[in-house]
Amino acid sequence: MKKVIAIAVVAASVGVASAQDKIVIDGSTTVGPIAKAFAEYFMAAHSEVNVTVSESGSGNGAKGLLNGTCDVGDMSRPMKDGEFKACAEKGIQPVAHVVALDGLPILVHPSNPVKDLTVEQVRKIYLGEITNWKEVGGPDMAIVSISRDTNSGTYETFEGMVMNKQKIHEGCEYVGSNGAVRQRVQSTPAAIGYAGLGFVDKTVKALKVNGVFPSAETVQSGEYPIARPLFMYTNGYPKLGTPLYQFITIYLSEDGQEMVEEKGFIPVTAY
Repeated sequence: MKKVIAIAVVAASVGVASAQDKIVIDGSTTVGPIAKAFAEYFMAAHSEVNVTVSESGSGNGAKGLLNGTCDVGDMSRPMKDGEFKACAEKGIQPVAHVVALDGLPILVHPSNPVKDLTVEQVRKIYLGEITNWKEVGGPDMAIVSISRDTNSGTYETFEGMVMNKQKIHEGCEYVGSNGAVRQRVQSTPAAIGYAGLGFVDKTVKALKVNGVFPSAETVQSGEYPIARPLFMYTNGYPKLGTPLYQFITIYLSEDGQEMVEEKGFIPVTAY
């Protein structure tokens, strides 16, 4: 189900003179927290422009841009060749704005004593070749594997960087958001899942992967092996001075960088 944040326009037009009085954003649940923070920040300064943020998955961010139903497509993966081709055929020119960097932590229940897995061990768990925690130094419990849904950019990052495009085993449970992964893991002692860096809190435990703990520092340095950029796509580069231009460049500002960090992600620039 889509989650939508919309803050009502309550003041008269001030500052930005443009016919564009709304910005519609849809796509990645990973990028969603950044988009929502940017939306609230932008509308506080430009009350005549209403910004709505929906979280329906990276694939739908691409579709929204293609179909003209959103101005910004949030994606936690690069747009695919097929998506670019479909856009080009409709006269849409996707422009990628890398708004943050993200790691993909492997999450377990806090009671699980396992602290470190290799990428190969994680892959074997999701292939169904490792089925019990005792096989990787943990307790004698059958592993409950949790994955993002296949429309998710987070899923596709995991599929490419961990699974090497191999098929996840049939017994794996799929959920519709990063928050849902965290919720399943925090309530299931035998669970394993994966989510964006900004979704790690004290209710779950992030594991070291190949001996490296997921953090802003290890993602930025390239040490953590499962990491990715986060995107906002627009149709062409927004015209200088327009509301969309002002919104899409927030990530380049000091305030934007602080918001990215507050949401648990890594800014791409630093002042």
